[in-house]
Amino acid sequence: MILRPDQLPGILEKPLAPLYLLHGNEPLLVLEAADLIRAAARRQGYTERETLVVGQGFKWDALNAAAGNFSLFGGSKLIDLRIPNGKPGRDGGDALQRHARNATDGVVTLITLPELDWAARKAAWFTALSEAGIAVELNAPERERLPEWIGARLARQKQSAAPEALAFIADHVEGNLLAAHQEILKLGLLHEEGRLSLEDVQDAVLNVARYDIDKLRHAVLEGDPSRCVRLLEGLQGEGAAPPLVLWALANEIRTLASLSTGVAAGQQLTALMKAERIFDERRRQAIQRALPRLQPAALRAALLHAAKIDRIIKGLTAGDVWDEFQQLALRLSRR
Repeated sequence: MILRPDQLPGILEKPLAPLYLLHGNEPLLVLEAADLIRAAARRQGYTERETLVVGQGFKWDALNAAAGNFSLFGGSKLIDLRIPNGKPGRDGGDALQRHARNATDGVVTLITLPELDWAARKAAWFTALSEAGIAVELNAPERERLPEWIGARLARQKQSAAPEALAFIADHVEGNLLAAHQEILKLGLLHEEGRLSLEDVQDAVLNVARYDIDKLRHAVLEGDPSRCVRLLEGLQGEGAAPPLVLWALANEIRTLASLSTGVAAGQQLTALMKAERIFDERRRQAIQRALPRLQPAALRAALLHAAKIDRIIKGLTAGDVWDEFQQLALRLSRR
């Protein structure tokens, strides 16, 4: 049986199935689903638990042994089988198929896997496991659904937030669901149940690094390379979240690129800044000083550089993220 993630809690209120298969591209969601199953097993009297982690040198006979190995005074048992690379191999595939066919009374098996490609989903072992028990795919929500996901998480702790506040959180945690989870828990600790304002969310999310990040943006606009480097070193030392630093720099670059393109097309800078909702007089003056040295081509190159940093943060490209931040800031602040 294949379930949607939201169906799992209801299913776990019933007697447990002999096997659960969890896989997906978001480790946080896989972990949370596994925790739900382990908690349900404890409630239903599965007092023993044996954890098997498949790695180099793993002997698949251990799975068969775990299924038949009961202590004299033990009750029902949960086998917690983890396959971190998602590739059991030929021997593992055969062992998993045998395990799926030979369910043992009093034994529930929980199998956790990472994201699986098309070939793995078509493999005989995956089909056998899915048919023998319950399979759940747990993927990160798409970017457009992230605010909705954050709102649902807030509702679990009896809180809610305005759409602009949900969008603000989503902008700061995009691509990092664990960071989103941590920010939501932080809001639960800082504020009572009920409605959260945009200001509440901004103060919580930017509580540690807000001041230095704002100074970094201003140093970029003022064309102060040495100050940019000092501020980035300070943010790194304080443990500032790289996605937050990237958001601040990329947002500034996009704004400057929009203004520069508009000015090059003959539009009035005053009207352009109004359209971009730039009303702070200090920032308006800094932008006016910055635009003559930041041409549209340079800003497009900076956006490509920011995209590279985003890939590094997500683990898709090798590189030192803080070194790249310095290079990007110097690119923008050099006169």
